[in-house]
Amino acid sequence: MKRFIYADNAATAKLSSSALDAMLPWLQSDFANPSQPYSFSRAAKTAIKEARQIIADCIGASSDEIFFTSGGTESDNWAIKGSAISHTIITSEIEHHAVLNSCKAMAASGADVKYLKPTRDGVILPDNLEKNISDTSLVSIMLANNEIGTIQPICELCEITHAHGALFHTDAVQAVGHIPVDVKSLGVDMLSASAHKFNGPKGVGFLYIKSGTSLLPFHDGGSQESGKRAGTENVAGIVGMATALKENCERMSETAKRLYGYEKLLIDNLSGLDFIRNGGENHLPGVINLSFKGASGEAILHRMDLKGICISTGSACDSVNTQVSHVIRAIGVPVEYAQGTIRISLGADNTEEDVVAIANALKQILSN
Repeated sequence: MKRFIYADNAATAKLSSSALDAMLPWLQSDFANPSQPYSFSRAAKTAIKEARQIIADCIGASSDEIFFTSGGTESDNWAIKGSAISHTIITSEIEHHAVLNSCKAMAASGADVKYLKPTRDGVILPDNLEKNISDTSLVSIMLANNEIGTIQPICELCEITHAHGALFHTDAVQAVGHIPVDVKSLGVDMLSASAHKFNGPKGVGFLYIKSGTSLLPFHDGGSQESGKRAGTENVAGIVGMATALKENCERMSETAKRLYGYEKLLIDNLSGLDFIRNGGENHLPGVINLSFKGASGEAILHRMDLKGICISTGSACDSVNTQVSHVIRAIGVPVEYAQGTIRISLGADNTEEDVVAIANALKQILSN
């Protein structure tokens, strides 16, 4: 039987058993709408309150600063579209499309959008922001890049932003649950997260909104989420998200140490192949972005799939052309390497045996 290895955890992570167990009662026996006034709804209402507090504790926030959403994309859209009407927005060239396309939509509505260029390692330098910030209402820079794993100097970027009277939002979807995140230490006004990136369920996330930050409601309807985000709450998803986040935070240091060790093992086992590793030294544990000279990332992905190994690629195929990822283009990966870009993202369930098997499969594919 062909062995299956999942190494695309940055795309989505497996739902933890603890999160699933925590969710089941809210899908079956305790299924009440938490907004109803009768006693059957009290347990659901209490569960949401407790989950909000758990999540707040995990990121150093107050519970009244946590607002539940359908995921990272909604959280990004809300932060950008709800706070930057017809003003100047600064973001970077390497943001997730949830941010880039939200900014594009704002530009179509009259906002002026500026895009900061990263360094070769994918870092947005504070000096670059300082040179470009003026009459700005919002700066949105991701905490850690989803493709190359680079962690940004958010504290310094926030200080510059606030000195110019603007708000700062960070897309922390790839970071929360994997590296320590404290919103007060970072200084951010808004932070987006998504449960399925840290072993929670798909379809649920949250937006941290610093107390006192002015933000338009995401949509209108009922009074849920303090009147800012109408709609019946996804109780099971919210409980599962809180359970998974707490679990990941408790084992974070141990998991990170193991994954950084696996990275070294993988790179050491790829010796002899001509490749570039993308991203800086300060990066998310387990996110390994490699560009192989003269290769096709898309072809590597499909051949790895035939071997039962799931990875991601730095290029996206359409019916006519193979396009190099906007992140790989922005950081200036040489043309002869760019098309051969793949991302391997390891998670808590991966083993040393998995890593060796991935390396051996890559060597076999790229040596032919």
